[in-house]
Amino acid sequence: MYLSRLILNPHSRRAQRELANPYELHRTLMRAFPEKLPDGERVLFRVDVDERSGVSTVLLQSTLEPGWDWLAENGARGYLLRAPDSKSFDLTFAPGQTLAFRLRANPTAKHHRPDADGKDHATRDPLYREEDQRAWLERKGEQGSFRVLRVNMTREGDTIAWKGRRQDKLTLFAVRFDGLLQVADPAKLWEAVRQGIGPGKGLGFGLLSLARGG
Repeated sequence: MYLSRLILNPHSRRAQRELANPYELHRTLMRAFPEKLPDGERVLFRVDVDERSGVSTVLLQSTLEPGWDWLAENGARGYLLRAPDSKSFDLTFAPGQTLAFRLRANPTAKHHRPDADGKDHATRDPLYREEDQRAWLERKGEQGSFRVLRVNMTREGDTIAWKGRRQDKLTLFAVRFDGLLQVADPAKLWEAVRQGIGPGKGLGFGLLSLARGG
Protein backbone atom coordinates (compact mmCIF):
# COMPACT_ATOMS: atom_id res chain seq x y z
CA MET A 1 0.00 0.00 0.00
CA TYR A 2 1.08 3.57 -0.68
CA LEU A 3 0.18 6.82 1.02
CA SER A 4 0.78 10.12 -0.75
CA ARG A 5 0.60 13.62 0.68
CA LEU A 6 0.01 16.60 -1.60
CA ILE A 7 -0.04 20.11 -0.12
CA LEU A 8 -2.09 22.28 -2.46
CA ASN A 9 -1.09 25.85 -3.20
CA PRO A 10 -3.98 28.04 -1.96
CA HIS A 11 -3.06 30.66 -4.59
CA SER A 12 -3.35 28.20 -7.49
CA ARG A 13 -6.55 28.79 -9.46
CA ARG A 14 -6.53 25.16 -10.56
CA ALA A 15 -6.33 23.97 -6.96
CA GLN A 16 -9.12 26.37 -5.95
CA ARG A 17 -11.39 25.06 -8.73
CA GLU A 18 -10.76 21.45 -7.86
CA LEU A 19 -11.26 21.95 -4.14
CA ALA A 20 -14.65 23.42 -5.03
CA ASN A 21 -15.53 20.36 -7.12
CA PRO A 22 -14.32 16.99 -5.77
CA TYR A 23 -15.19 15.27 -9.05
CA GLU A 24 -12.57 17.37 -10.83
CA LEU A 25 -10.09 16.76 -8.02
CA HIS A 26 -10.70 13.03 -8.40
CA ARG A 27 -10.00 13.25 -12.15
CA THR A 28 -6.73 15.07 -11.52
CA LEU A 29 -5.54 12.63 -8.86
CA MET A 30 -6.35 9.63 -11.04
CA ARG A 31 -3.80 10.87 -13.60
CA ALA A 32 -1.22 9.28 -11.28
CA PHE A 33 -2.54 5.82 -12.23
CA PRO A 34 -3.16 3.77 -15.38
CA GLU A 35 -6.42 4.50 -17.19
CA LYS A 36 -7.53 0.92 -16.53
CA LEU A 37 -6.93 -0.03 -12.92
CA PRO A 38 -6.18 -3.64 -11.94
CA ASP A 39 -9.02 -5.64 -10.41
CA GLY A 40 -9.37 -4.91 -6.72
CA GLU A 41 -7.55 -1.58 -6.79
CA ARG A 42 -9.22 1.11 -4.72
CA VAL A 43 -7.89 4.65 -4.73
CA LEU A 44 -9.06 6.68 -1.73
CA PHE A 45 -8.35 10.27 -0.82
CA ARG A 46 -9.27 12.87 1.77
CA VAL A 47 -8.72 16.62 1.97
CA ASP A 48 -7.57 17.89 5.37
CA VAL A 49 -7.59 21.65 5.94
CA ASP A 50 -5.16 23.24 8.41
CA GLU A 51 -7.28 25.30 10.79
CA ARG A 52 -4.60 27.97 11.25
CA SER A 53 -3.28 28.49 7.74
CA GLY A 54 -6.26 27.30 5.72
CA VAL A 55 -3.89 25.22 3.54
CA SER A 56 -5.43 22.03 2.12
CA THR A 57 -3.57 18.73 2.13
CA VAL A 58 -4.67 15.75 0.05
CA LEU A 59 -3.98 12.32 1.52
CA LEU A 60 -4.21 9.58 -1.10
CA GLN A 61 -4.09 5.83 -0.47
CA SER A 62 -3.59 3.19 -3.16
CA THR A 63 -2.31 -0.32 -3.74
CA LEU A 64 -0.42 0.76 -6.88
CA GLU A 65 2.48 3.16 -6.58
CA PRO A 66 1.28 6.51 -7.98
CA GLY A 67 3.25 8.41 -10.59
CA TRP A 68 3.28 12.17 -10.12
CA ASP A 69 5.17 13.03 -13.32
CA TRP A 70 2.25 15.07 -14.64
CA LEU A 71 2.98 17.68 -11.97
CA ALA A 72 5.91 18.78 -14.12
CA GLU A 73 3.54 19.81 -16.95
CA ASN A 74 2.89 23.50 -17.60
CA GLY A 75 -0.73 23.24 -16.52
CA ALA A 76 0.31 21.93 -13.12
CA ARG A 77 2.92 24.58 -12.30
CA GLY A 78 2.22 26.10 -8.92
CA TYR A 79 -0.41 23.47 -8.13
CA LEU A 80 1.49 22.29 -5.03
CA LEU A 81 3.43 24.17 -2.39
CA ARG A 82 6.12 21.47 -2.41
CA ALA A 83 6.92 18.18 -4.11
CA PRO A 84 4.52 15.32 -3.31
CA ASP A 85 5.49 12.93 -0.55
CA SER A 86 4.73 9.28 -1.31
CA LYS A 87 5.74 6.23 0.71
CA SER A 88 4.80 2.59 1.08
CA PHE A 89 3.29 1.33 4.30
CA ASP A 90 2.09 -1.93 5.78
CA LEU A 91 0.24 -1.76 9.07
CA THR A 92 0.03 -4.79 11.31
CA PHE A 93 -2.74 -5.07 13.86
CA ALA A 94 -3.30 -7.24 16.91
CA PRO A 95 -6.65 -8.28 18.41
CA GLY A 96 -7.58 -5.90 21.21
CA GLN A 97 -5.15 -3.21 20.04
CA THR A 98 -6.26 0.40 20.47
CA LEU A 99 -5.68 2.81 17.58
CA ALA A 100 -6.43 6.46 16.90
CA PHE A 101 -8.48 7.01 13.75
CA ARG A 102 -9.80 9.67 11.40
CA LEU A 103 -12.54 9.10 8.85
CA ARG A 104 -14.31 11.61 6.62
CA ALA A 105 -17.52 9.89 5.68
CA ASN A 106 -20.91 10.30 4.04
CA PRO A 107 -23.24 8.63 6.59
CA THR A 108 -26.51 7.68 4.92
CA ALA A 109 -29.49 5.37 5.24
CA LYS A 110 -30.90 3.55 2.23
CA HIS A 111 -34.64 3.82 1.63
CA HIS A 112 -36.86 2.37 -1.06
CA ARG A 113 -39.54 4.61 -2.58
CA PRO A 114 -41.73 4.33 -5.67
CA ASP A 115 -40.69 6.54 -8.60
CA ALA A 116 -43.01 8.37 -11.00
CA ASP A 117 -43.78 5.08 -12.78
CA GLY A 118 -44.54 3.28 -9.53
CA LYS A 119 -41.34 1.25 -9.65
CA ASP A 120 -39.24 0.68 -6.57
CA HIS A 121 -36.38 3.17 -6.39
CA ALA A 122 -33.56 3.07 -3.82
CA THR A 123 -32.23 6.35 -2.46
CA ARG A 124 -29.60 7.28 0.11
CA ASP A 125 -30.68 9.87 2.63
CA PRO A 126 -28.11 11.72 4.76
CA LEU A 127 -28.07 11.18 8.50
CA TYR A 128 -28.09 14.57 10.21
CA ARG A 129 -28.55 13.59 13.85
CA GLU A 130 -25.41 12.79 15.86
CA GLU A 131 -26.94 9.67 17.41
CA ASP A 132 -27.71 8.34 13.92
CA GLN A 133 -24.20 9.17 12.72
CA ARG A 134 -22.70 7.38 15.71
CA ALA A 135 -24.92 4.33 15.13
CA TRP A 136 -23.90 4.32 11.45
CA LEU A 137 -20.21 4.33 12.41
CA GLU A 138 -20.74 1.53 14.91
CA ARG A 139 -22.44 -0.59 12.23
CA LYS A 140 -19.49 0.03 9.90
CA GLY A 141 -17.22 -0.99 12.75
CA GLU A 142 -19.03 -4.29 13.09
CA GLN A 143 -18.59 -4.90 9.37
CA GLY A 144 -14.92 -3.88 9.48
CA SER A 145 -14.23 -5.79 12.69
CA PHE A 146 -13.44 -2.90 15.00
CA ARG A 147 -15.18 -1.35 18.00
CA VAL A 148 -15.50 2.39 18.43
CA LEU A 149 -14.24 3.34 21.90
CA ARG A 150 -14.45 7.10 21.62
CA VAL A 151 -15.38 9.47 18.83
CA ASN A 152 -15.75 13.18 18.15
CA MET A 153 -17.96 14.11 15.22
CA THR A 154 -17.44 17.27 13.17
CA ARG A 155 -20.26 18.23 10.86
CA GLU A 156 -18.63 19.53 7.65
CA GLY A 157 -21.89 20.06 5.76
CA ASP A 158 -22.76 19.41 2.14
CA THR A 159 -20.12 18.70 -0.48
CA ILE A 160 -21.23 19.55 -4.01
CA ALA A 161 -19.81 17.71 -7.02
CA TRP A 162 -20.56 18.69 -10.62
CA LYS A 163 -20.07 15.82 -13.04
CA GLY A 164 -19.73 15.72 -16.80
CA ARG A 165 -20.67 18.12 -19.58
CA ARG A 166 -24.29 18.17 -18.44
CA GLN A 167 -23.06 19.40 -15.06
CA ASP A 168 -25.07 16.85 -13.14
CA LYS A 169 -25.16 17.91 -9.50
CA LEU A 170 -24.36 15.45 -6.72
CA THR A 171 -24.71 16.48 -3.07
CA LEU A 172 -22.96 14.50 -0.32
CA PHE A 173 -23.23 15.28 3.39
CA ALA A 174 -19.81 15.15 5.10
CA VAL A 175 -18.98 14.23 8.68
CA ARG A 176 -15.47 13.85 10.08
CA PHE A 177 -15.02 11.21 12.77
CA ASP A 178 -11.96 11.39 15.05
CA GLY A 179 -11.44 9.00 17.92
CA LEU A 180 -10.20 5.67 19.21
CA LEU A 181 -11.07 2.17 18.06
CA GLN A 182 -10.26 -1.33 19.21
CA VAL A 183 -9.22 -4.04 16.77
CA ALA A 184 -11.28 -7.24 16.68
CA ASP A 185 -10.14 -9.14 13.58
CA PRO A 186 -6.89 -7.69 12.10
CA ALA A 187 -7.41 -9.14 8.60
CA LYS A 188 -10.94 -7.76 8.30
CA LEU A 189 -9.85 -4.36 9.58
CA TRP A 190 -7.02 -4.25 7.04
CA GLU A 191 -9.53 -5.00 4.28
CA ALA A 192 -11.76 -2.20 5.55
CA VAL A 193 -8.77 0.17 5.39
CA ARG A 194 -8.01 -0.96 1.83
CA GLN A 195 -11.58 -0.76 0.54
CA GLY A 196 -12.73 2.33 2.43
CA ILE A 197 -15.88 2.91 4.44
CA GLY A 198 -19.25 4.16 3.28
CA PRO A 199 -20.42 5.79 0.01
CA GLY A 200 -18.72 8.56 -1.95
CA LYS A 201 -15.30 6.88 -2.06
CA GLY A 202 -14.35 8.50 -5.37
CA LEU A 203 -15.13 11.99 -4.06
CA GLY A 204 -12.97 12.27 -0.97
CA PHE A 205 -14.86 10.04 1.45
CA GLY A 206 -14.13 6.70 3.10
CA LEU A 207 -10.38 6.86 3.81
CA LEU A 208 -9.82 5.39 7.29
CA SER A 209 -6.54 6.69 8.72
CA LEU A 210 -5.09 4.81 11.68
CA ALA A 211 -2.24 5.57 14.03
CA ARG A 212 -0.68 3.80 16.98
CA GLY A 213 -0.42 5.39 20.38
CA GLY A 214 -4.12 5.99 20.73
